[in-house]
Amino acid sequence: MGIWLLMPKVRARLLVALLALSLVPLSFNSNTSAQRSAIDTYAITNARIVTVSGPVIERGTVVIRNGLIAAAGANVNAPADARVIDGAGLTVYPGLIDAHTNLAIPEPSPSGSPGGGPGGFFAPPPPPRPGGPNSTQPEGLQPEEMVEDMIRPGGTEIESWRSAGITAALASPRSGIWMGQSALINLSGETPQQMIVRSPVAMHVGFTPLRGQYPGSLMGVIATLRQMMLDAQRYRDSMQIYDRAPRGTRRPETDRSLAALVPVIEGRMPVVMQANSEREINRALDLASEFKLRLIIAGGREADRVAPRLAKQNVPVLLSLNLPRRTTVAMPEADPEPLRVLRDRVEAQQTAGKLVKAGVRFAFQSGSLQNATDLMVNANRMIENGLQATDALRAFTIWPAEILGVQNQLGSIEAGKIANLTVTRGDLFDRNSRVAHVFIDGRPVDLRPAPSADRGRTNLSGRWSVNVNLGQVERTIWLDLQQEGDRLTGSIAGPFGAGEISNASTTSAGEVRFTVALNIEGQTREATFAGTLANNEIRGSVTIVGSQPGTFTATRAGQPN
Repeated sequence: MGIWLLMPKVRARLLVALLALSLVPLSFNSNTSAQRSAIDTYAITNARIVTVSGPVIERGTVVIRNGLIAAAGANVNAPADARVIDGAGLTVYPGLIDAHTNLAIPEPSPSGSPGGGPGGFFAPPPPPRPGGPNSTQPEGLQPEEMVEDMIRPGGTEIESWRSAGITAALASPRSGIWMGQSALINLSGETPQQMIVRSPVAMHVGFTPLRGQYPGSLMGVIATLRQMMLDAQRYRDSMQIYDRAPRGTRRPETDRSLAALVPVIEGRMPVVMQANSEREINRALDLASEFKLRLIIAGGREADRVAPRLAKQNVPVLLSLNLPRRTTVAMPEADPEPLRVLRDRVEAQQTAGKLVKAGVRFAFQSGSLQNATDLMVNANRMIENGLQATDALRAFTIWPAEILGVQNQLGSIEAGKIANLTVTRGDLFDRNSRVAHVFIDGRPVDLRPAPSADRGRTNLSGRWSVNVNLGQVERTIWLDLQQEGDRLTGSIAGPFGAGEISNASTTSAGEVRFTVALNIEGQTREATFAGTLANNEIRGSVTIVGSQPGTFTATRAGQPN
């Protein structure tokens, strides 16, 4: 029987009772909301506060509310609804930023990567990646790809970086020539949307040739980069003409790849180019000058040698903290390390200090370091070799924020900025200090250092003994490698001469490739080594221009320290 069929007095009483019951959950929800609000409010009291943007506050309070820094100062009181953390003996810093990394970006499966699967490096070109199914360009030349579509929250890598005090990172594409567009992410959040601070941040460019397809050489890479930017200029102009007068004008074909390059050639989006050697950096600067690009150098190991030009063109550097180091055990029977290797190892630790003196802006990045704790170890090496500690801190905080365009959100302790904080017991660069608390988006995160793993990849850095069999000729040479992610640099020395390797790369499947000039019977010939790593040994083929192919076997001269 419906309620309106009841007697008027009974109906009225029943309506009053239902109304009273409906108010109960409303009251409960109000209390729950207040509890959540209280959890979102924190106060770190009695702490030393290094604001970066202003003077150090020797004893003060930082208040966090709704994910933002509400106040910071010596005379700030903790709100009544705040969860208070006694900061006696603690130092509060702005959350540290890793300015270039592959964190949160899963590695491509071997079958989907260039050169993967049967046939290896000489396999047919793979189909376009799922991220660009309608692209006019092959994999590796798809600038429309967005890192924000690839981000995967959580994982031991992110946890270990947070435990080292890193709160945000520029997540960049892993490989390619036109690699795609990066995103700045906070290292906390259950979804990619919760992690993203800004996207896109920059277009990324690599100079490693593609495998099994054009461009397969450095000359082809440069030509392809130039041609696609010229095509983007024509594409932009034709679209503008059509938009002004579509009637009577043939509609241009849509091209996602060229459309993605329009903000680049117009200077609205910066371009991050991976370059370590002096020659690579000059090459990048030449391209930037030709097309008036907003260039950022990533890597920059020899950036100090080009410092005057970097300063003149106002080009910042995302300086790698993956410093060259001895990776093998020194054995009495082994040849001494070349003087060049020893010199590069020392000079790499001086680069940051020299950039500061030259007026070149830079920010620290992990450079595919395998262990998060090495970030501070290597930063300290740069401090010991001419870099001021205050500048080292800026290179982890406000300088990357400025270079990446988020200085109004991150990089310093100021009211209104995102509450990313790194709290240490002891000075940040003290070798005995430890990270006590980390706040990201105003919430404390669990500090769970990951075991010292190799991030799922065997690192090839070190000295290798390489037996080269060319049929009639068999020789042993030394190969010195330095690995950063998928990229390799290095040199050879031995009976075939000495020289730098080029076009070098590796994949998660253990495939290794590089090109080097060999002196064979008085003639200099280009040789391409392509092999696969298994059980700390690389086996593969040697292809030499004008000669029959050969084979090689490389074994590591010692285990990493």
